Amino acid sequence: MNKIFDNEYYDLIISNSLVPDLNASNNITVLNDKFSLLHIWKNSMDACDLGLYPYDNFPSLFTLSSKISIDKSGISNIRQHPHLSLMGLGVLIGFVDTGIDYQHPAFRNRDGSTRILSIWDQTDQSGKPPTAFSFGSEYSKNHINTALKSSDPLSIVPTFDASGHGTAIASIASGSANEEQSFTGVVPQSELVVVKLKEAKENLKKLFFAPDQAMCYQESDIMLGIRYLLSVSERTELPIVICIAMGSSQGGHDGLGVLSSYLDHIVRLPKTDVTVAAGNEGNNRRHYFYYSAAAPFCNGFNLNIGKNDKKFSMEIWPFLPGKITIEIFAPNREIVQSISPASTDCQKYRLSLGQTTIWINNILLEGSSGDQLLLLRFDNPIPGIWYFQVSSIDNEPFSFHSWLPSGNLITNETYFFGSSPDNTITSPGNARTPLTVSAYNQFDGSILKESGRGFSRFGEIVPDVAAPGYHIPCAIPGNQYGSITGTGAAAAHAAGVAALIMEWGFCKGNHTSVTGVQINHMMMRGAYRNSAYTYPNNIWGYGQMDVYKLFQKIAAI
Repeated sequence: MNKIFDNEYYDLIISNSLVPDLNASNNITVLNDKFSLLHIWKNSMDACDLGLYPYDNFPSLFTLSSKISIDKSGISNIRQHPHLSLMGLGVLIGFVDTGIDYQHPAFRNRDGSTRILSIWDQTDQSGKPPTAFSFGSEYSKNHINTALKSSDPLSIVPTFDASGHGTAIASIASGSANEEQSFTGVVPQSELVVVKLKEAKENLKKLFFAPDQAMCYQESDIMLGIRYLLSVSERTELPIVICIAMGSSQGGHDGLGVLSSYLDHIVRLPKTDVTVAAGNEGNNRRHYFYYSAAAPFCNGFNLNIGKNDKKFSMEIWPFLPGKITIEIFAPNREIVQSISPASTDCQKYRLSLGQTTIWINNILLEGSSGDQLLLLRFDNPIPGIWYFQVSSIDNEPFSFHSWLPSGNLITNETYFFGSSPDNTITSPGNARTPLTVSAYNQFDGSILKESGRGFSRFGEIVPDVAAPGYHIPCAIPGNQYGSITGTGAAAAHAAGVAALIMEWGFCKGNHTSVTGVQINHMMMRGAYRNSAYTYPNNIWGYGQMDVYKLFQKIAAI
């Protein structure tokens, strides 16, 4: 079995500088020019393996984020302008998601042929992997067109989208027009490149105490998917816009993770851009913040644990220079005594009543940031209100953030009392250069309550802009049309807008060296700003996306 699927192997993200020293080429999968996966054999998983191996070496778990929107962004005006008529022609749009229903008319030309340039299905081992990749099956435009002419397309190209999320996201950005359904994507003449992600390894889900049935994806597979999309762009010499409509609440919300770093790099390249969903954690009560300014330099907070959350994790990130300890008080009044930080220790506590077990890693120096991290993992916790006492070791002022998992990794029955909707943007939305997109209701102009809010943990401005994200028309598998709500839909909309600018700049010769950073800044400058608000802010970023205003500002029309 390929080690990237084998649950007897952990996938650890390491620097490529370490690969020669490890001398284990058969245990290495290259992610990009900076990072690789090291496959470590471990036939029996133990929760304290996270501690034996550093937290930041394990890939994070990612969850899915979610023609009225056309007019609200000024796109129809751009199409009607006699000197522009932008439709995405000559631009690739790449998706790393749950796959695509390639048979859907939203991804076909008028003659029935496909607009999809290629698909890499990481879950399908029946075909040939892409060049320089060791797993999955790649299907070219020729493969797909042959399948579409067949009475049994899936016998030729056996890839599909069981979730429907990837199909919906792709159609919002680049779906073909359907007059009967009053539907069109933002750039209906663009070509698509699609990666269908495999689900996260079971050993990674168990290590982070994700529910067995939860559908989630691991960071390293997303990075491999992005590498594939870039390889197609390089091979075809076509510009590309990549849409990432998923996110993770793991990590420091600081843009320092390996995926964020990767995206920061590629968005600085010519003819390459990335849009990222801000996440849908704004109103889920899964974030807590406190600043302890005066003696006795401690803070107590409450967490309600729902009866259906049998296992989950929680992270606490204090700011420098503070060092903190934690005590835990269960609903049955049992106490887990003060836990001090260490470099690698993982401590296991079993409550005497019931079946509750808690694993605690109080990590003094987390690898990517150098900050302290408290990772708490609960197995079969007693339902009810838990109390946590956080105290300064050095008896000085301190502050900290705490986050619960994103998406379907936990139910809404588990939440913080005194929660804050701020600082809820999911990774990689806190990265510096990709366009992070929040979502608003295009019918009444209000921000979606669930839309993730900034800023980053270090105060950087995110989100960058807001785009329509409420009941957005989309394609769904089975030749049907429906709607989708959330920041994933908004990120797809923004990806389409970025492709319009890419077409104007690169394909039409107005700015042939344009980078993703430049495109994103153009969109931020061209955003609509309500005079009632101060910009940039942690909800709207630089305002509502308006591509018509953008082109007015750059004197292109």
